[in-house]
Amino acid sequence: MADTLAEPHLGLASWLAERRRSHVFEVARIPLSDLVGWGFDALTGNLVHDSGKFFAVEGVHVRSDYGPVPEWWQPIIRQPEFGILGILVKRVHGAVYCLLQAKPEPGNVNVLQLSPTVQATRSNYTRVHRGDGTRYLDYFVRPQRGRVLIDVLQSEQGVWFYRKRNRNMIVEVGEDVEAQEDFLWLPLEEVWRLLKLDNLVNMDARSVLSCLPLALPDWLGDGEGACDGFARTVRDSFIGDGPSCVPTERLLNWFTEVKAGYHTSVRPIPLAEVKGWHRTEYEISHEEGKFFSVLAVDVRASGREVSHWTQPLIAPRGEGVAAFVAKRVGGVLHVLAQARVEPGFVDVVELAPTVLCNPANYRDMPRTDWPPFLDYVLAAGPERIRYSALLSEEGGRFHCAQTRYLLVEAGDDEELDLPPNFQWMTLRQLTSLLRHSHYLNVQARSLLACLNSVLV
Repeated sequence: MADTLAEPHLGLASWLAERRRSHVFEVARIPLSDLVGWGFDALTGNLVHDSGKFFAVEGVHVRSDYGPVPEWWQPIIRQPEFGILGILVKRVHGAVYCLLQAKPEPGNVNVLQLSPTVQATRSNYTRVHRGDGTRYLDYFVRPQRGRVLIDVLQSEQGVWFYRKRNRNMIVEVGEDVEAQEDFLWLPLEEVWRLLKLDNLVNMDARSVLSCLPLALPDWLGDGEGACDGFARTVRDSFIGDGPSCVPTERLLNWFTEVKAGYHTSVRPIPLAEVKGWHRTEYEISHEEGKFFSVLAVDVRASGREVSHWTQPLIAPRGEGVAAFVAKRVGGVLHVLAQARVEPGFVDVVELAPTVLCNPANYRDMPRTDWPPFLDYVLAAGPERIRYSALLSEEGGRFHCAQTRYLLVEAGDDEELDLPPNFQWMTLRQLTSLLRHSHYLNVQARSLLACLNSVLV
């Protein structure tokens, strides 16, 4: 095992290039009517798969006192089955290694990105598509083969998915596990470094990686000589050496109060009844050209469970922004989290980064209706931006969906006027909530994973 894992990361760039060359992956937009195995239901207008599995595009009607828009209609993906997002980890001579997969997805801007060891919906791993089996699945459905460090249901984008959740799992193995084709064992510190690069580590991997400091807290060390300057403040915030601005018990009480205080109604409706959206030959889109569209693609691929398929994808209009504003409170680094309503959340409200939006959707609105702190983040100079990377959202459902992930540092003495649904939290407090479902949304989890890259 030591020989096979010794230094694979040194050739990572050439390995990725070789994997890209080895995969035939062609994605072409097609008319919605050319979808094979998919169709619009005659009664509801919902876009569904013939098997009744995988997912469907339906509609929701939302009324909410969160934000400037009190009522709206929209398409949304309904995928009621749980998927598995799992990463195998192993210690070799005291170092932690992760088994990641070079996985092509039809919606990725660069086709191939690093994904978890297992990234599969139930329809995939039960082989509804009649394709090949999911490699390494046994380690996650038969966990006696390893030690389960993390196993928790987490949400995905609540603006695009209706009540979608996946099992986020980390399993530690003691036996030798060979890296099959398209898989590579990488040292954990190298994985953190890769999170500094645009569009390399995919969304599902980031979601699972956010749990690693919780599963393996010893990787952070005691901080003696490990890092200095701003990196030390990040490490200390993860470890929790200093006092928090608000005790965790009070934070949980605040979060419950905020959830109870919002009046939000989310009603599933037929896609045919969604107001303000229109279907053309090639897409379903909003009448103002904002938000997102639903389009169709034809995919031809090698190295996947099936080699040819068609499917719908959601395509956002423009690049998103997900940013934590951070500052030292009482000498300890805190980030500003918001309790955010999204119609697809199981519990309606989850914790999100300080700013989470697509700025293009607000171009015609007065600044008073912009999301809080959006102008603050967009105006931040380079000296205040401590982390920045352009990262892809899930390429199996979203077409070229990219988000600029940021950590923006505020001055220690800078006073920010906080709306009631915003609260300062340490990184340790946020990470501790990952033991439970329905607390942190997928963008907050991505950013938590990315902040580990500051330490290496």
